[in-house]
Amino acid sequence: PIQEKSIPLAIEGKDMVGVAQTGTGKTLAFSVPMIQAALRGKQGLVVLPTRELAFQVNEVFHKIGAPVGARTAVLIGGEPIGRQIQALRRNPQIIIGTPGRIIDHLEQKTVSLKSIAVLVLDEADRMLDMGFAPQLKRILQRLSRDRQTMLFSATMPQDIIAIARSYMKFPVRVEVAPTGTPPAKITQELFFVEKQDKPRLLEKILTEYRGSILIFSRTKFGAKRIVARIRALGHAAAELHSNLSLNQRKKALEGFRNGAYRILVATDIASRGIDVKGIELVINYDLPQSPGDYVHRIGRTGRIGGAGHAVSFAMPNEKGDVRGIERLIRATLPLSKLPQLPPPNFFPQKFSR
Repeated sequence: PIQEKSIPLAIEGKDMVGVAQTGTGKTLAFSVPMIQAALRGKQGLVVLPTRELAFQVNEVFHKIGAPVGARTAVLIGGEPIGRQIQALRRNPQIIIGTPGRIIDHLEQKTVSLKSIAVLVLDEADRMLDMGFAPQLKRILQRLSRDRQTMLFSATMPQDIIAIARSYMKFPVRVEVAPTGTPPAKITQELFFVEKQDKPRLLEKILTEYRGSILIFSRTKFGAKRIVARIRALGHAAAELHSNLSLNQRKKALEGFRNGAYRILVATDIASRGIDVKGIELVINYDLPQSPGDYVHRIGRTGRIGGAGHAVSFAMPNEKGDVRGIERLIRATLPLSKLPQLPPPNFFPQKFSR
């Protein structure tokens, strides 16, 4: 639906604000018009929050752009800058990058943004959440005023509206679902559970599902602990968080995508970038820090209109967090009774903390 609504407007050259959940296919909504513009000699820039997302967006551009000769350069941290400079020397029609690394290149004068004719700010709300507002302003100031700007966001906080007012020309708003709406075919379930019982509830749930499962932890240390527990139970699992090198993160995602790992345990840094088909279940082992992240997390299942299920573990003292999520999604999370849990002390001592 976002593609139907936005591609014609984008091809006309209009500025646009796209409000769409993750998993609605919005990468195609901007990549198709950008490649068309590139074929007419217009250079494009996509700014996005994380390295994972940069790789996935680049993959989409490669699939549809390579056959018509469209070249891309990916500018992200955690990777040698020299390789990126070589890619820039080949005059790519489309540059894809994270704000920090784009600024590095601007400071080293290895990239010029003067000839950018089409700008996309993808996952704009996430970029602001991650504190990238100053970098975004610096990038926007380096661009020609005579450009087309497309901004995509799952939620529409005041800061995003301010960016649209300051840096866009009469943007058309395209909304696929009201802000904060979870994808329609995802069923949701909530358990209130004491902290020490979470591992046993997780063990119970893992035995009930056969497909691929994505588990969210609020911290990277938590993710490490959860992965250790799951492996101790005999499941093939990988972890995805910012303590891993770029290569380790790529391997974990690839292994999850091709089925080498049935379970992936991730922090929120990954919740926007994971585009894996057929995730059967998302588990919020810890509730997210912001209600908006809840929508992004559960949007990893039920991609592009498919069905999926999301289970959240809330501790008894997190009723306020649950209410915050319910206010955003305009619905009550269905509460399930705690099932009979496996006997305690199954895990070795070091896992039971």
